[in-house]
Amino acid sequence: MAKAGALICLLIVSVDVVAGTFGIKAEINSNKVTHTRLRGSSSSACKGPSHEAFKSGLVAATLQAIAHIAVNLLWGCMCMCFSEELERSAFNLRLWFACLILSWIVVAIGFPMLVIGMLANSKSEGSCGITHSHFLLIGGVLCFAHGLCCIAQYVSAPVTIGHEATNNVYP
Repeated sequence: MAKAGALICLLIVSVDVVAGTFGIKAEINSNKVTHTRLRGSSSSACKGPSHEAFKSGLVAATLQAIAHIAVNLLWGCMCMCFSEELERSAFNLRLWFACLILSWIVVAIGFPMLVIGMLANSKSEGSCGITHSHFLLIGGVLCFAHGLCCIAQYVSAPVTIGHEATNNVYP
């Protein structure tokens, strides 16, 4: 079971790494677009949309969603199974639960950033202001942070389950 858990964790982290790479690639593609000035406005420089940045951002957002769903299906089910022990358990189970909450926070920030950056590159006209923020880059980096949360959950969960099992066997 431990080998299967390690393989699943490695697969989820790989999906997060690929999502982060696509997010950073989307930011690079977005920055390659030539800057134009809007008619009648001499003070603000604006970016045109980048179809490549849109596609890379879409892939990054989709992969981050898939990784997060997989993490919650696998590790989230354990939270429901051990919810009673959570109140009286060891440090590892609390660490595992904190990583689960942190992964939700990371996705709650990173996924919308990827979507906003992606949508800014889907418009048919150039836009100003908000597209200069590095939403795709920050969303891509948060994909890597989500992978770290998955690793921390994997490391703490088997130790906790083993700890709880030994406590139940030897009263």
